[in-house]
Amino acid sequence: MGLLDRFRRSGRMRKPARDAMRTGSTSVRASDPADLRHLAEWVASRRGVEGFVEPRTAVSDVTLLLVAHDGEWTRRRVPSVKWAHDFCNKHRVPSYDAALVGVPQRMRDYNRRRKLNGEI
Repeated sequence: MGLLDRFRRSGRMRKPARDAMRTGSTSVRASDPADLRHLAEWVASRRGVEGFVEPRTAVSDVTLLLVAHDGEWTRRRVPSVKWAHDFCNKHRVPSYDAALVGVPQRMRDYNRRRKLNGEI
């Protein structure tokens, strides 16, 4: 056996998780109804919410980041970029392309406050 033989794949391929989707060399979990329900409940229970649509990457599918007026936030996988913008429009939440505008300062401030208070 050569030195690198132990790092090579065996002859059989491993099956990806049932609800995973292949993107390049990694598997990412697709969105599910629980993700979508969480987003709808989160929007309904916060004020001043804005949506930031994050594109698919090698390790994550398309996500929707929701940020409330005080910087509290949540992020979930969504079916597509179009779905995310449609969701925001339906809930009267402004939506932005996170790859272009980034995330709001109030979210970073919120995370910093939580860290200083020992919450995270």
